[in-house]
Order: sequence, then C-alpha cells, then structure tokens
Amino acid sequence: MRHQNSVLHDLLKHVPWDSFDRLVARHGADERMRRLTTKSQLIALLYGQLSGASSLREIVGGLESHAARLYHLGARPTQRSTLAEANAHRPSAVFADLFAEMVGRAHRGLRRVVGESVYLIDSTSLPLTSRSAHWARFSAGVCGAKTHVIYDPDADQPIYAAVTTANVNDITAAQAMPIEAGATYVFDLGYYDYGWWAKMDAAGCRIVTRFKTNTPLTVTAELEVAQGGAILSDRIGLLPRRQAKNRKNPLSDPVREVRVRIDTGKVLRILSNDLDASAQKIADLYKRRWAIELFFRWVKQTLKIRHFLGANENAIRIQIAVALIAFLLLRMAQATQTAVQSPLAFARLVRANLMHRRRIDHLRNPPPLRPANSDQLQFIWAVP
Repeated sequence: MRHQNSVLHDLLKHVPWDSFDRLVARHGADERMRRLTTKSQLIALLYGQLSGASSLREIVGGLESHAARLYHLGARPTQRSTLAEANAHRPSAVFADLFAEMVGRAHRGLRRVVGESVYLIDSTSLPLTSRSAHWARFSAGVCGAKTHVIYDPDADQPIYAAVTTANVNDITAAQAMPIEAGATYVFDLGYYDYGWWAKMDAAGCRIVTRFKTNTPLTVTAELEVAQGGAILSDRIGLLPRRQAKNRKNPLSDPVREVRVRIDTGKVLRILSNDLDASAQKIADLYKRRWAIELFFRWVKQTLKIRHFLGANENAIRIQIAVALIAFLLLRMAQATQTAVQSPLAFARLVRANLMHRRRIDHLRNPPPLRPANSDQLQFIWAVP
C-alpha cells in the first residue's frame, strides 16, 4: 500500500528548510540548547497553532500521542519545561527571519508592473498578563504588545511584520518599515506625519490616508463631482506650511482632499498625493483598508494568538512569528487545491485532520478505502 503523509507533513513541505538551516547556523540557535533542536521547536509550535492548542502542556501531550509520525517530520517529542526554555531563550530572530524569507519567496511570484502594488499599513494590540510587566507595561495594571504589519490585499498575506511594546507609536514603527518605490500605501490616522509622507512622496509612492479634523487645506482647485453620489467634494490644495510652531512642513507639494459619505452616514476627508486618479478610485483605495482589519481578526481568532504560551518578550516574539508562518502555510496549501475556497473552512478542516494521513485536496471528501486486490476483497466478505 502506498504511504500517505499526514496533513501536517504536507503543510511543512512549504517551509524552505534549506534557508531555515542557514538561519539556524547564522544565529547559533542550536549551539546552547541541544535537548530540543530549533526545527523540533518550530514544528511543535506550528502544531500548536494549527491544532488550536492553548498551552505548552497541550502541545506536548498532542505530540506525544502522535510520536510515531513525528519521525517523518524530522522532529521528536519533548518535555514542557524544555519547550518553555527554548521559547524563552532561543533567538526569536530565527523565526522572524524565516517568516521574512517565506514572504519574499511568495511575493516574488507576483508579477506586477510598477504602480500596481497596493499595501495596507496598520497595527493590532495584543493584551498581555501582568507576568509581562517587566518589559511590556503600558500603564498601571495594563500590559500589552503591538504587531505592526504591511499587508498585501491582492496576495492576501502580510509582507512585513514587527513586534513592539504597546507604548510605541504607530508612526515610530512605520518609519523603520521598508518602502517599495512606486507602490500605493493606505493607512489611517495613526500614521499622521508630514515628514514620513514626504519621504514616501519622494520615492514616487502614492499615499491614501485621512485628514485630521483640525487640519486645514488651502484650496487651489475645485474639481467637479457627480451630484447625489457618495463623493461630496474633490479639491486640490496645500497643507499647512508648518507642522508645529518651529517646524517647516516638508510636504510642500499640492495634495488631494476627497470628501466621501460612507454607509453609516459619516463623512470622511480622504487625503492623497495622487492628483490624477478619479475621486472614486481614491475613495475605493481607502475602503480597501478594511482588509487588514479582517486579517488581524482572522489571525487572532483562528490561530488563537490572543493566548500566549510564555510571558517574556522573546517567547511572545517567537509565538507571533510562528503564527504568521502558520498563516502563510495555510494560504500556500490552500492554493494547491480547489475543493475548499473559504480560508476559514480550510483552516478548520486542517485542524480536524492535522495528524491524519490524508491528502490536502481530500480534506472535505476523503476517497473511500479500497482493498489492495480481489483476494483481499474475498477474504473480507468471508469473515463471519
């Protein structure tokens, strides 16, 4: 009978193990912790994310129950204390760099002409317990971290992620993000900084964001809009010359203000440095920002990122990186089949069949078991 790999085994085929081995060697990740290799740690944590395990003990127990199949994965069972120690002390950069490597490989497959790329920038807060107060205290009795993400809505995947404490401003994290010249970036009010906008404008990027309510616009041109539509006005003008009392505004070029009424009746003032696109195009670009909110919700709910397996900064950084890697693995695996179109339904089927020997394209309707030959069939019928 032909050997059939487990679902987890097939998912792990999408991990670039050659690059992973180089990262392990570069960071010396296996030098000080020989009881649990970095590969075994990664597989254990991916198992936890994909199976919905909520504790290290649950991960360890689940792996022990499938010990016979871990051999084919290149891993072995471990103790809870050993896994906890590895999460606390092994360099989190190994897992963050692996995520970046996987994103880079996946993104190189998307062939786009210059100017077609649209990226969404946002962050999500992650509440932590008081056990993380030594590094993630936000205020009295409140601890938390943030994950800052650049998200590609067309590829349905993040292309960059960074973790900070909750008291780091979004714009501070954004200034360290890589910027692709000529791309379109959509973001909200948390990234309101004229200097950062000017750098993106100088790189040929199109920016789409919102005006603050108290930001004036010196109007230089009024563009025509259709009467009775959601677009209320379309104007070109200049931002204030100074950011504050003594700071000159580096973004001196004209910008666009598109006022649009959304479904709730609220009126948004959308800002863009694109003076040529239609007002509807700019409004539609800003509307796409909702996709990153859905991504954050999906990751938190489906991959259980709300519950952390450790308290120190290193363990939390590792868990977030592994959750994002799990997201990429699910997306890559889903692309290999056509039976299940819903990402949520596919993730649930993977969870239910994670350690079963079943093909990815047969998760919903596995093929019926068939005897190896007719003699076996006759033997089965002969059994009383």
